Amino acid sequence: MRIAQDPQFTRWLDQITATGGCAHPVHLSGSTTTHDPASGEILHHYDTRTEPGERLLVRCRNRRATVCAPCSRLHAGDTYHLVRAGLLGGKNVPATVRDRPRLFITLTAPSFGPVHRAGERCRPRRDCGRCEHGQPLGCGAIHGTNDALVGQPLCVECYDYPAHILWHAHAGKLWDRFVIGVRRQLATAVGLTQSLFASHARLSFARVAEYQKRAAVHLHAVVRLDGPAGPHDEPPAWGSADQLADAVHVSARRVLVRTPYSPAVGELDLRWGAQIDARPLRADGVGPDDDAVAAYVAKYVTKGAQETGAGTDHRLTAWEEIDAAPVTDHVRALMRTCWRLGGLPEHAPLNLRAWVHTLGYRGHILTKSRAYSTTYAALRADRAEHVGLDTTPGTATDGHWRYVGSGHTPGAALLAAGVAEDIATNREIAREEREVAR
Repeated sequence: MRIAQDPQFTRWLDQITATGGCAHPVHLSGSTTTHDPASGEILHHYDTRTEPGERLLVRCRNRRATVCAPCSRLHAGDTYHLVRAGLLGGKNVPATVRDRPRLFITLTAPSFGPVHRAGERCRPRRDCGRCEHGQPLGCGAIHGTNDALVGQPLCVECYDYPAHILWHAHAGKLWDRFVIGVRRQLATAVGLTQSLFASHARLSFARVAEYQKRAAVHLHAVVRLDGPAGPHDEPPAWGSADQLADAVHVSARRVLVRTPYSPAVGELDLRWGAQIDARPLRADGVGPDDDAVAAYVAKYVTKGAQETGAGTDHRLTAWEEIDAAPVTDHVRALMRTCWRLGGLPEHAPLNLRAWVHTLGYRGHILTKSRAYSTTYAALRADRAEHVGLDTTPGTATDGHWRYVGSGHTPGAALLAAGVAEDIATNREIAREEREVAR
């Protein structure tokens, strides 16, 4: 009632609408002045002193749907266009990339111990044997997809929790060595020295990390073979999707990362899991659909660790916070293992205690090579230009801004949620009308 009766309520509502109903907007105070460098004439001046509360609200830009659904939806849209441009062209990427050798690959984590599985009969065994800790070695149940047991170890004592955490911590290095291995394998297959590969071809990719039910990360990636100059250059005649797929399989099987020796866990050999998938993306429609692949990647970018049940979306700074985290016993055991390993001097460079909430995984959810396609910054700049927020060429802009807060009061949060719901409803109606028009 207080907000609705404020004389500046209409302007405040305009700000909320401009942020898309962001759940946790950032509050800024300051001014911006646009002027002509030659004459010194002031073309435009904006100051927050005329705004409600003398502040401007801007999006929080959080990618997690559990934190801010409106910003998450916007981030998913940007990701969709970023990945799609690398598949079909657009956003300064030529349309000829759709005819290049392209793969959609999946690399999984290895097994750290038997876990319950969904779908068919879980782990049937003819005998009724038990492990050394007295737990059954099999499970004859048929679990549903949402069964709480799916992904949980058959025996927590047999499960290799340290290997799970250290594999997560080195997943980025495994990926880097995998990409290097693909380049080397391609060069070897066509009789090139490894140092000359860059002068004949270029490997471009965009990858996303996804947590499985067992709380282990696996990676999905779009991989494309270009000429040495990137997407504007045709690949060499020897480049083919089959050649690229062979290189992916060989490299994934060969990659090895050894952890430093630790008296607690020894020296571990970390590899990719046995399940390696490489599907060609074909311009003639035979194979996975390009739009579907882009949408699939965008969907997982917006999922936080807490939404997938594999951690939390905020950092944990104390052992007691692990006990209070709303996670399964399996994930809690992983968190505790991550905390303990983070206290060992031999693992200090991994900074594991800072990544307890993601179970030791330290990489970004989405990573791409420089030449794959456009960038998030370029997409945001295009959106600003579309809504008329771009700077006029030949002018200079001076801005002075400072952070003064974030979030909403309970009443403002209720109104912002209504704005976000209205925008989402309008978007859905527009989508349905487009489908009818087709």
